[in-house]
Amino acid sequence: MQTETSKNWSQFNKDIANDHYYYLRSCIRQNFFPGSEVAFLDILRNKLGKTIYDDASHTTCAGIGYHCDIVPFETIQALAARHFSLMTEKGLKHAVVSCVTSFGIYSEILDTWNHFPESLEKTRNALRKSTGREFELPENVVHCSDIVYKFRKEIKDQAKHTLTNTKTGKPLKIVDHIGCHYAKIFPERGVGGAEFPKVLTGMITAWGGETVDYPERRHCCGFGFRHYFVKNNRSYSLSNSKKKFESMEPFQPDAIVTNCPGCNLFLDRWQYTLEQIERKTYGQQGQGIPVLTYEELAGLVLGYDPWKLGLQFHQVEVEPFLDKMGIAYKKGDKYKNLDGKIIGERPMVNELNIV
Repeated sequence: MQTETSKNWSQFNKDIANDHYYYLRSCIRQNFFPGSEVAFLDILRNKLGKTIYDDASHTTCAGIGYHCDIVPFETIQALAARHFSLMTEKGLKHAVVSCVTSFGIYSEILDTWNHFPESLEKTRNALRKSTGREFELPENVVHCSDIVYKFRKEIKDQAKHTLTNTKTGKPLKIVDHIGCHYAKIFPERGVGGAEFPKVLTGMITAWGGETVDYPERRHCCGFGFRHYFVKNNRSYSLSNSKKKFESMEPFQPDAIVTNCPGCNLFLDRWQYTLEQIERKTYGQQGQGIPVLTYEELAGLVLGYDPWKLGLQFHQVEVEPFLDKMGIAYKKGDKYKNLDGKIIGERPMVNELNIV
């Protein structure tokens, strides 16, 4: 007999398709951490044997413009419809979304169409008149982190490294940070809902790590769109991130892992900013706390070269985390381009040698 607890939990278990995916890239993810999307596609295709179509014809979802009150809802519905038409054209029905904001956008649009069929018909007409295209609704829409979560055990089976401190033998302590648009808008669309999301903690524990709970665990990273894009609001964005760092500092985590490109950027870059402004770091031994994407974390577990994953794009140095995992790397390769030439170093957190 199903208990009340299991009934309540079952509403937060989502259907994640097993194969044959249509990939919807992230505009900001490609610019901030391009290695993450490359790693995701490589892991799915070459490690897990899955089929995923990466379409060069799709465009931005315009989510940033929408949440900054620049792009109208009717317009963004038409953009989403065009993407669904491209997927329909390829004979695919399972959409895999790279960006958390895009995932929230598609979730909002599909929910709107479900409750207001007239909006769906209006969008179909708009797309038909402007492009001549038609579309079918996707059968399954998930975030890329859902896919990695689904196959976390298969990734563990191929692991070259675990989330264990090779010097002490203890699990590495890792903070999970979930993007607000992943589950706070529509909790039923996130694994575990809004309060107890499992999508990242499931990866961490499966690969040998320990999750860190702390008071501001579900607090916003500080991006907030208009809180950053309006220049005068940026101190508000910074203060949100600082609140999180101060809350996690006593627990001395070894790393932070996120599933949102904006969150990853701000939790990484604001540490450098706070070090410059306040001469303060929040990690161990006067260092910053490395901030990784879930694809980068999976890539390290699978034995990918850290620099091919793009970890040199991060402001907080990742080497202390690599050393704890026992991952070999060539320091001199960190700032080489594809031709093997050094392109110059960038300032990192802890360049002030704060202790």
